[in-house]
Parts: sequence; C-alpha cells; structure tokens
Amino acid sequence: MLGALMPFAFSPFDQSWLVIPALAGWLWLIRQGSPLWTGFAFGFGWFGFGAWWLAPTLHTFGHLPWIAAAFCVLLVGCVMALLPAMWAWLTWKLAGKTAWILLVFPAAAVAEEWLRGHIFTGLPWTALGNLLLDTPAIGWGSWFGVYGLALIPALMAASLVLLLSPDSRSKKHRLIGGFGACVVVMLFLLAPTLEPGQGKQFQAALVQANIPQDHKWDASFVGETMRRYGAMSADVAAEADIIIWPEAAIPFFMERTPGWEKWLNMQVQRWQTPLLYGGLKLTGQRAGQYTAQNGLFSLVPQQAGAAIQTLETRPFAGKHHLVPFGEYVPDWIPFLHTLVPEIADFKPAKDTGVVQAGGISYGSLICYESLFPEEARARVLNGAEVLVNVTNDAWYGTTPAAWQHFQAARMRAVETGRYVLRAANTGVTAIIQPDGVIRSISPWWTETVLLGTYQISKLQTHYVCWGGWPLLGCLIMLAIPCFFRQERL
Repeated sequence: MLGALMPFAFSPFDQSWLVIPALAGWLWLIRQGSPLWTGFAFGFGWFGFGAWWLAPTLHTFGHLPWIAAAFCVLLVGCVMALLPAMWAWLTWKLAGKTAWILLVFPAAAVAEEWLRGHIFTGLPWTALGNLLLDTPAIGWGSWFGVYGLALIPALMAASLVLLLSPDSRSKKHRLIGGFGACVVVMLFLLAPTLEPGQGKQFQAALVQANIPQDHKWDASFVGETMRRYGAMSADVAAEADIIIWPEAAIPFFMERTPGWEKWLNMQVQRWQTPLLYGGLKLTGQRAGQYTAQNGLFSLVPQQAGAAIQTLETRPFAGKHHLVPFGEYVPDWIPFLHTLVPEIADFKPAKDTGVVQAGGISYGSLICYESLFPEEARARVLNGAEVLVNVTNDAWYGTTPAAWQHFQAARMRAVETGRYVLRAANTGVTAIIQPDGVIRSISPWWTETVLLGTYQISKLQTHYVCWGGWPLLGCLIMLAIPCFFRQERL
C-alpha cells in the first residue's frame, strides 16, 4: 500500500509530499526484517500499480486481449520491483536497525535510481528526482542530475524514521535524525540558483494537431493530416521564428511520395519560416525488410541562388534510444511484435542528435528519449543551444502517463540549462525554461498552436560538464564510513 501511494506523488496528481510518509513507512518496515520481500512489495505497488495505463495501451494498439495486457503490467511491476528489493536489502545489510540508515538509505536510493535508468535498456519513469521540481532544491539538478536528486527525499525519510525511533537508543537516534533534518533544510536553502534564460528572445510555434492514434497510420487519413498541419502552420508562420511539428507528424516515407515532398517544400517557401518536423527516414534494406529511423527533420526556406535542399541533404537527427516492444523487439523473443505498425525495421541513430535551422542548433529528443538525462546531455555536448522534444503521447489516452512523461522533460531543462520546446500530437505541448518552470502550455487533447518565446544558451551546467562523476564521488563518500565503522549506532 505504501508503494501504491508513490504514483500519486507525481504528475498529474502532484502530491509530492506523499513521498516522505511512503518512504519513511517503508524504511520502518525494512528495519523489522524480511527486506527482500518488503522491498519487492513496495516496488510492485509503485511500478505495478503505477503502470496500470500500459494495459489499455497494449490492448488498444497492441491488440492483446485484456487478460494478456494485464499480465504484461504485472510482469513489468515484478521486474521493476527487483530494484527496490535491492535498495531494501542493501539498507538492511549495511545498516540494519542502526542510525547508519541516515547514510545507507539515501545512497542506496541513488544507486537504485541510476540502475533503473540503465538496466534492461533503462526505464526511469517516475524518477524520484522529478519530485523536486517547483521546489528550492531543484537547483541541485544542474549539478547531479535527476538520479542524484533522489538523495534528498530519501534523506528526509531516514531522518524522520530516526526522529521517531522508539528503541532503547532513541535519544542518540533522535539526535542523529535531527542532524539529518538540518542537512535537508540546508540543501534547500543553499541550492544553486538557476537562470530562467537570458539574451535575445525568439518566437516558437508548436503545432498540436490532435490526430487520433487510430487514424495516424491510416492511409486514407493522410490527406487530412497534412492539410491540418499545413493550415495550422500557415496561420502563425508570420509570427514565428520556428515552426515545430510533433513526432512522426508525417507518418510515411517522403522518399516514396514526391508529390507530398513537393507540397511541403512549397508550404515552407510560402511561409518563409523554418520548420522542424517529426518524420521517418528510410536507411536501407536488410533481409528483404526496409530499415528506417524515426527522427527530426529540418526544412528551411530556400534563399535566392541557393541549391535546392533535397531529402538526402536535409538535416536529420534520428532517435538514439528506441522503445523496447514499441519500436523494436529484442532478438531473443521474435514471436512478439511492435506497437508501431510494421512499416519498417527501426534502427537506433548514430548521429549527433542536433539539427540546424535559422542559425540555431536544436538538440532533438524524440519521445521516449526525454526520460534519459544522458541523451539530453549528449545533445548539449554536441552543440545544442535549445532542446526540442517531439512526441506522440496519444498512445496513453487520457491516463496520467502523458503528464508523467512531461514531468521528465522539465527535468531535462534543469540538467542542461536549456529551453525545452515540447511539441506533442495531443499534448502536453509546452515551452519549458532552463529552471524547469513552464513558460507556456497548451490545453490537453485540443487542436491548437502554442506560440511562445524562448532563448538560446551556450552555457554548460555542472551536470553537462561532468555527467555522473560527481554523483559517483558522493556515493563513495557515503558508503566508505558504512564499511569501516567501528561501532553500531
């Protein structure tokens, strides 16, 4: 039950205070023994109950029977619960019922979050660090990233457990718990200040066309899709410095449709405004199957005397981190199929992830990639002055998943010190400042264009410069006393 409270701490419920009683209650149970089962139960409540939205997605678009879809959710919950089980076991093994939990529990939390972002290709959904958004402590995200921020709620929970300690050593435990609470307060008071943005302002037009998912890949609906994007963009082109369409806004290969390619070039030429659009790119053939990449194209108006920009020369940033079972199926389970229609065999991109448009370098984060701090960091190291997150969250319907996905995108802005321009098919479409604050946002599941300002940046945060090394150093500093302690507090 404590684990099942965790999803309500995240968007769209935003009851972040729930994380403290949930973690503190769980830590108290760990100290009673059976840490593996206690950790697994907590993790299953968090990720099994929290991922209920997978069932309607798999049933509707994966065409699985309800019972099979429900089984997949249970399976995800069981696999992900192994990581909190490890967290609980480490806490019990290294600290037991002693006050060393003040060091061990937060350190194990950070290790669990990092592993969750990397093992099994990574799934850092509802990362603990996201709960620090809109708090003074969010500034530490620019130093240690989302994984490092997990230390703060875990430290708060451990301090609370020691402060309420009922055992024979309660006086000493309360003193140590009070010290931990003071450290938490200092982390909030001394957090680095984040810059909301500086320099020249540009105007972005983010097109939210609201294409139903069951129509998106329907060949008979392609004309309506293109007409809708074209008309919505034409209405705002004169006011915008850049127009952005969401992930796979053009749901077919332009290489096969010269008519639509000519139409798109004519539209951009008429608007005289650069366009970034999500689309698909054929990359070759293998064993009789087309290979392709999902990514972001840049199309700019042709200047007088300039060479015509062809599909081959058009800037393109492909998706580096594909969705397991959504865009590819691991080789060891070939009997499953992907959720995306089988129009090609999707492959991860090896490019820089950055495209140029209007003299600005845009770092591309395609849908699922916005969950991973390493992807955003790589774009900035490759020269991105702004991050562009194009996505299609229509898969999730009106479930909390779309808002949890959006919450992760806000953290990428904090870590990198970059504006994030987020264009989503059905929402959440928004412009996010480098301090994680939402500058402007569009209504959800509405056909609309979001017009808003953004700024470019060439600065690099500590997280961009150093990545996870400072975090590793902090973990080692926390762990060393636990291994070499002479007495049990």
